[in-house]
Amino acid sequence: MDQTAPTSPNADQITYWNARAGNTWASLQKRLDTQIGPIGLKAIDTLAPRAGERVIDIGCGCGTTSFEIARRVGTSGHVTAVDISRPMLDVARGEAERDRVRNVEFLEADAQTHGFAPGSFDALFSRFGIMFFIDPVAAFKNLLSALKPKSGRLAFVCWRQLKENPWMGVPVKAGMQHLPPQEPPDPLAPGPFAFADAERVKRILAEAGFSDIAAKPQNQQVELGRLDDAVELCTRVGALSRLVLEYPDAAEPVATSVREALAPHVSEGVVRMDSAVWVFTARR
Repeated sequence: MDQTAPTSPNADQITYWNARAGNTWASLQKRLDTQIGPIGLKAIDTLAPRAGERVIDIGCGCGTTSFEIARRVGTSGHVTAVDISRPMLDVARGEAERDRVRNVEFLEADAQTHGFAPGSFDALFSRFGIMFFIDPVAAFKNLLSALKPKSGRLAFVCWRQLKENPWMGVPVKAGMQHLPPQEPPDPLAPGPFAFADAERVKRILAEAGFSDIAAKPQNQQVELGRLDDAVELCTRVGALSRLVLEYPDAAEPVATSVREALAPHVSEGVVRMDSAVWVFTARR
């Protein structure tokens, strides 16, 4: 059921993730999961879901993390998987039906405003799905209210700074030489690097009412696939994809430069590059 609305405070994000971006992520799901899946698994390990627990998966996308959490909580547990993107939720629901997964509910809703049952969940989780709220304090207050008093806990993973993530920074720098100069993005605006400043995120969580807040840095390589696949990912997802749409004449030279920049990072036929994230934990 569609529970998002154009009057939502996150209306711009809802529009964005239900148009080209959501369709692109849905079509590239398996490649994107190969890339960021291992990072998400480590964050789930940090959350340590237990049999019988009820968990909210925030920004669940195509459901990969939701299914893993559902496996860990077992048939006596339950996962409420929330996202604003119908194209990605369609993929998730299709996989759940195909694999007969019965302990996951996929909910099209804005986690900042959705009325979760108060005090009824054991844990909150997110893999790169919590950096897009227009009012993160309000969003986390809303999510906090869904946790069980005293025992409810939170774990999520988010990107550190762009300069610490060459798998994104290198192709962007290579492609930008063929595009008009852009204004520097607002580092606090909703987006992939909105939570790069750990101290800011700690303040947001504290203001929302969380306690025992901690941020642990995590570094690991990500696989972008074979060179052709890596070039496609880097030009169809993220900042370059939006600019290539706006300046289609630059698409070919951008792709050529991205290929040249990624080629030195091919190992055993696969592009491998460093990534850097924060894994946050907190409690109610």
